[in-house]
Amino acid sequence: MTENFLIKGGIPLSGEVEISGYKNSAGAVLTAALLSDEESIINNLPLVSDVLNQIEILKRIGVKVEWLGKRKIKINPKNINPEKIPTELFQKMRISVLLIGPLLAKFKRLRIPHPGGDKIGLRPISVHLEALKGFGVKINEKNGFYYFEAPKNLEGKEIALKEFSVTATENIMMLASLAKGKTKIEIAAAEPQVQDLGRFLRKMGVEIEGIGTHTILIEGKKKLKGAEFKISPDPLEVGTFFIAFAITGGEGKIKNVNSEHLTMFLKKMREIGVEFKVSKNEIMIKKSNSLRAAQIQVLPYPGFQTDLQPQTSILLTQAEGKSLIHDPLYENRFQYLHELRKMGADIEITDPHRALIFGKRKLIGNRLNSSDIRSGAALVLAALAAKGKSLIEGVRQIERGYEGFDEKLKNLGAKIKRLSN
Repeated sequence: MTENFLIKGGIPLSGEVEISGYKNSAGAVLTAALLSDEESIINNLPLVSDVLNQIEILKRIGVKVEWLGKRKIKINPKNINPEKIPTELFQKMRISVLLIGPLLAKFKRLRIPHPGGDKIGLRPISVHLEALKGFGVKINEKNGFYYFEAPKNLEGKEIALKEFSVTATENIMMLASLAKGKTKIEIAAAEPQVQDLGRFLRKMGVEIEGIGTHTILIEGKKKLKGAEFKISPDPLEVGTFFIAFAITGGEGKIKNVNSEHLTMFLKKMREIGVEFKVSKNEIMIKKSNSLRAAQIQVLPYPGFQTDLQPQTSILLTQAEGKSLIHDPLYENRFQYLHELRKMGADIEITDPHRALIFGKRKLIGNRLNSSDIRSGAALVLAALAAKGKSLIEGVRQIERGYEGFDEKLKNLGAKIKRLSN
């Protein structure tokens, strides 16, 4: 059964929206809990398919999971069998690759299928593999599987990643947590989910310095304890709803926000001409009279996030002048721009990483297809701003990363209906 959104656009949004926990943080923290034999409690979990599928993978490998509330679970990883990783479920999500670090640290031998996830570029795991080899891990690839073997006496190392890879940074942090001695990770990613992981590992007893920087120092322990942890609010959901208000000419409040995770995004929004006020844990968006073109340069955090680039590009179709988007991270990130052209947007894709957007152009409703989580959400925003009706196909892609997206939009006054066939 496929599910679509039918959206009638042109209605300004208004009201308040509560932000869920960050699914990328949840993915890292859930897997890090496997490093201990003791129970851990994770709170503020977003109820999105990627997180629920990950929890199902944990159950399949022997983790005992108990729900203590709607978004709170207790994890008991005492009886793990890493040989039971379910291939089909594992390949649904790229975040599954995070099982490598904790399971290899704990069991020293591991077999995993090739990972899956969004189809927005080549996204190889070569950065992970190279870093793991730096720890003396032997790696073989055969018949669609990776085979890993770590030294029995795993020792800390100095590792320089070849790029700012979030999941590679997280994997090495988890592996180093059970390695003897000190590990230094250079060119480490600093994203909010990496910071959440670092704080959780610290609660588990790991000595860790440099959280939120590009150099992380870790002193591993022979044994880690269980811990309780609350997942941070989702900065990407904040950015998406921020633009939903702005592009529809609406006004509203976004609650449960950590604005420190959105410094560059908010700076760009001011440059574009969106009026808003940041207070403790909240952002109030006001109706903006006119929007200005801008240059968006995607960079590793704390730079402008690639996962807010599609939504921002949608907003720039309604800005006066010529905007430039440069996203060097993924080869196919601009797939959604072809869909946007069908709505009347004036866009020139100059190469796989650069696009020019000429505004302001009136968008007209159309039939649109979601290629990945963020692009799908961006097309929903375009449909909300467009004249007439739009049909968004591939809703399940969007719901991998957004909890109750359509219901939250409805509560803000959006005319959005779920269709199943």
